[in-house]
Amino acid sequence: MNTVKNLLRYIRRYRLMLLLALLCAVISVGFSLYIPVLVGEAIDYMLGKGMVDFGEVGRVVLIMLILITLIAVFRWFMDFLSSVVSARVVRDLRNDLFRKTNTLPLRDIDSRAHGDLISRITNDVEAVGDGMTQVITKLFSGIVTIVGTLIFMLMINVWIALVVVVLTPLSVLVAAVIGKMCAKSFREQQRLQGEISSYVEEIIGNQKVVKSFSYEERSQAEFEKQNKKLFKAGLRAQFAGALANPSTRFVNNMVYAATGIAGALTVVSAFMGTLTIGGLSCFLTYANQYTKPFNEVTGVLTQIQTALAAGERIFNTLSAESEPDESDKMKLDNVRGELEFKNVRFSYSADKELIKNFSLKVKSGQQVAIVGPTGCGKTTLINLIMRFYETLDGEILLDGISTKGINRDNLRQKFGMVLQDSWLFSGTIMDNLRYGNPNASDEEIIAAAKMSYAHSFIRKMPDGYNTKLNENAENLSAGQKQLLCIARAMALDPPVLILDEATSSIDTLTEIRVQKAFKKLMKGRTSFIVAHRLSTIKESDIILVMNDGDIIEQGTHDELLKSKGFYYNLYNSQFIDS
Repeated sequence: MNTVKNLLRYIRRYRLMLLLALLCAVISVGFSLYIPVLVGEAIDYMLGKGMVDFGEVGRVVLIMLILITLIAVFRWFMDFLSSVVSARVVRDLRNDLFRKTNTLPLRDIDSRAHGDLISRITNDVEAVGDGMTQVITKLFSGIVTIVGTLIFMLMINVWIALVVVVLTPLSVLVAAVIGKMCAKSFREQQRLQGEISSYVEEIIGNQKVVKSFSYEERSQAEFEKQNKKLFKAGLRAQFAGALANPSTRFVNNMVYAATGIAGALTVVSAFMGTLTIGGLSCFLTYANQYTKPFNEVTGVLTQIQTALAAGERIFNTLSAESEPDESDKMKLDNVRGELEFKNVRFSYSADKELIKNFSLKVKSGQQVAIVGPTGCGKTTLINLIMRFYETLDGEILLDGISTKGINRDNLRQKFGMVLQDSWLFSGTIMDNLRYGNPNASDEEIIAAAKMSYAHSFIRKMPDGYNTKLNENAENLSAGQKQLLCIARAMALDPPVLILDEATSSIDTLTEIRVQKAFKKLMKGRTSFIVAHRLSTIKESDIILVMNDGDIIEQGTHDELLKSKGFYYNLYNSQFIDS
């Protein structure tokens, strides 16, 4: 029911269109309900051989043709308006879902399969739209048909109408029982569809790795395994949904038969009042039209159940807790770049604490290198500085102000990040370089590219800075992509730099040049360098050696080598042959 209520909130925005669609439904159904009356009249004008009133029959037929034309016109308008409402609700849902993904905490994004999130924005929203179109058209015309036929039947003969009304709940009961049975199957089907979308996105997005490890057959086997599960769940769901229509049709045919028997008895005797043959024909038509909406709704029950299951997944995402609004929090203008960690504690999971009572002071303009084995907490420190994750205890200060008291967006604008994973979007090189600083001039962008040694290869591209990058920038090498990411950070001109394995995909010669560029860029700026390649951090003011979330050593490169501790062994493992 919550899913239906949430969908109604979206549909309510277009209530004027819905009212017009309802008006069209009322008019078209009203005309269609009057046609059986005309048919009954025509039959009564043909009482026997030589007793046919052709003039009256012709008049009735002409009226019927006009009404049929009007019914087609008003039904077209009803379908058109319903489709517009459905399309706009789908658009709104998709916009809200995409907006929601941008406000979800990184912890929530990391805990979800990305392909599943994509499936909710694409497949699930489309399923809701398809189901909603069916519900709006069938529900509108169905309600009007049921009410209208009931009124007409009561006007013709109350007793026979009561036979129809008394037996109708059987159809509703059968549909409700079967609907409850298949709801679980449809939820399972949508869940598995999300999983398989996630797997496909993962495999297609990493085809180089798949092919380099000859993983094609195993990935195919895994896909077929997941696809088989989806097939079985879909089969169960479709079978359960398919039971509804024939079951309700069986009950409705029983209602029709009972109506026919009661009507025939009324025609041949004075039982339950009087009824002409034309009146009986009219009544049987109404009995059929009365049960038709139940058949139509159960006929699209599969689609409706799919839409409800998809809607549940959508609103689960929309109801997830977003990052809190911080528009009223402090915004910094001139940042010196002093950072301090005070007794910081953090863990990704409750059972394992990663960072314990971490404290550190970084002066403005200092270069801080963070080294240590994989999983020791290097990147986690960066996540905490940027407030991608929040500390469990303690605080991080920027220029003496707790980062939790600073507007989140404003805080992140003070940091320029170059990550190990070089992300570029489909668009021109110029657009990508201007990503963090949309107001930068072409000259400023080119200057940043020159500083990062990206300018030379950009000039050789087909359209230079206006060269379009395809999906995942596959028309660039890994090193070129990383150079562009470095240029993008340089174009931002931030007070604090964060370099997380920023030169991992660059050859040695280019790395030397980039280090010189970084040296210029870092002058007067606080910078954090996460590095596995220790040759890149020799000149750092402070080297933090981390292990299991703790700083176990700190000092300059020479001081740490002299102490012959953890860093000494780490450094020698890279530069001294065993």
